[in-house]
Amino acid sequence: MVALGRPAGQRSIEPLTQSARAPGRVNLMGDHTDYNGGVALPMAIDLYTEVTFTRNDSGRILLFSAIDPRPASFPIDVSLDPRSLIDISPPWARLAAAMAALVRPASGGVGRISSTVPTGAGLSSSAALAVALALVFGAEGSPLTFAQLCQRSEAAAGSSVGLMDPLVSAGGRAGHALLIDFSKMTVDPVALPAGAEIVVVHSGQPRALGHTPYAARRAECEAAALELGGPLGLAEAADITGLLDPVLRRRTRHVVTECARVREFAGALRHDDLAGAGRLMVESHRSLAADFEVSTPALDELVDNLVHTPGVFGARLTGGGFGGCVVALTAPGALDVAAHPGRAWRVQASGGASLRTLSDPGAA
Repeated sequence: MVALGRPAGQRSIEPLTQSARAPGRVNLMGDHTDYNGGVALPMAIDLYTEVTFTRNDSGRILLFSAIDPRPASFPIDVSLDPRSLIDISPPWARLAAAMAALVRPASGGVGRISSTVPTGAGLSSSAALAVALALVFGAEGSPLTFAQLCQRSEAAAGSSVGLMDPLVSAGGRAGHALLIDFSKMTVDPVALPAGAEIVVVHSGQPRALGHTPYAARRAECEAAALELGGPLGLAEAADITGLLDPVLRRRTRHVVTECARVREFAGALRHDDLAGAGRLMVESHRSLAADFEVSTPALDELVDNLVHTPGVFGARLTGGGFGGCVVALTAPGALDVAAHPGRAWRVQASGGASLRTLSDPGAA
């Protein structure tokens, strides 16, 4: 007898169940430098997105999310064409469909998504989801391979993002930040000092890059790079004065000085110079606010309050800006996260994404 819904001659697919877990990330230093071919110092954090996926022979992928009552459903041969993806709902499912179109999972299945990474906070909830989906759909390769897959899936779903977030989610190292040079695509782990704590505090202002001037900032950087003849991350301070447009000068000055701060910050961590590292964080925030213009009054006020708190070495906005979170470098116990209910997290540097098999009938 032929099973209902399965073409004659097609072999039944064993209901393998796997679970992928991918961390969010916080950027300690180096925002808006990744897509400019510069350097950054992010770390994966112990807040995770988990996707549990049980394969079947339906030819479709059905996904349930703990943060949205609406399920997502699409065929495994879904098109990567953005004009097709736009019809998929709910909106978060477009990223999942784009990833399926790139990875081409061997079968359909049912997936369940849960996450402790807050959305709209600048902690890479989207990258964590994309990396976890890539793993359960069957992608393999280096962290850079996963980062490139995630960047392509985000682009197809309508977001232009850099490689940093998925690269860190896929390749994080416990106890370390990652010094990433995006001109060479090299990653150098930097150990975090034992006496340092990293605290992330939400500004209370949600962030969605698709509804901010983020794309305009990228376009301005591209215009400045075209005028200079190379990526801003490789430019030098002397190049800034050669730009005629004052806006492009400010954008370039941020990238050039931010890359210098990243290298100095990594050195400060290596020498347990937390006061020096904190000073650099404050300088970075001022540059992001004045030269790159991605801060907000809520972020500025939060940074100011934090840096005047005893035991806080420094603080700055983290991520793309326009809302979201501030990251603070502190002495142990300096900040009470309970004083910010639901809006503050003491985080530790986590390892990268992982995949485990929960049940495999074929292994018996």
